[in-house]
Amino acid sequence: MLIHYISNYIEYLEVERGLAYNTILAYKTDLYSLFNFLQKNGISVDISQIQRIHLNMYIKNLYDEHYTARSITREIASIKGFFKWLSINDIIQHNPALAIEQPKLPKRLPKVLSVKEITELLNEHMSVINKAVFELLYAAGLRVSELTNIQINNIDINAKYLRCIGKGSKERIVPIGNKACSAIKNYLNERNYIIKKYNINSRYCFIKENGKKLTRQDVYKFINSIGKNINKDISPHTIRHSFATHLLENGADLRVVQELLGHSDVSTTQLYTHISKKRLKDIYFSINGEKK
Repeated sequence: MLIHYISNYIEYLEVERGLAYNTILAYKTDLYSLFNFLQKNGISVDISQIQRIHLNMYIKNLYDEHYTARSITREIASIKGFFKWLSINDIIQHNPALAIEQPKLPKRLPKVLSVKEITELLNEHMSVINKAVFELLYAAGLRVSELTNIQINNIDINAKYLRCIGKGSKERIVPIGNKACSAIKNYLNERNYIIKKYNINSRYCFIKENGKKLTRQDVYKFINSIGKNINKDISPHTIRHSFATHLLENGADLRVVQELLGHSDVSTTQLYTHISKKRLKDIYFSINGEKK
């Protein structure tokens, strides 16, 4: 039965692939949604009976329910991944998801702050932990989940580098500059005080005043709040995008930026070259007082 294989697949993603919790949750939600649709519409949920026409019916229903192209693309990716796994493991003889077409997505360039805006934000008054978080996000281009999961023994202030675990449980070494090291050093003094106060032994680098681990939501809330000081709606990912763009604008090699960001495919990193070109064009026309 379909539901049985979905459970096995989710376990495979968690144990063998080591995917992040949120990624696994997205797969689970998408596949359970497919299961519920088939069951509701009287379509067999026997895995060997599911055909391409049934999957197309489900996708058409997503369009009818006014799902965005991006959401539908994610759902299709979940379905394709699942049926590919079924096929590889010889659970099905024919893969009905093989030829499903993805909707065309408009290319959307991520938000990027200028160096001046980043500097303005770094000069804002903030708590010691928030200062360390912001400096580290910008100095290392970390994903927010990578930052909150950094363990205390993953940072070497003297050698100026940190170890982080990215997508797919891939580990990478990232250098960090003097300003970030200084901010982290200041924060660690406060962290030591919290550790002694609550008599705890947290393995995580970033902990709050109550001794609990800093969460992704905490970081999102802080970054969004401080962005209002420059009238910008920003997230931790905005800082990551800015990190990559500023590196490329200052002559960094694309492959180096790929390594620093932890991208498995350089085509993902190439997106930032488009941002740099657009920014260069904007600056050129603003200097020359011309319309684009």
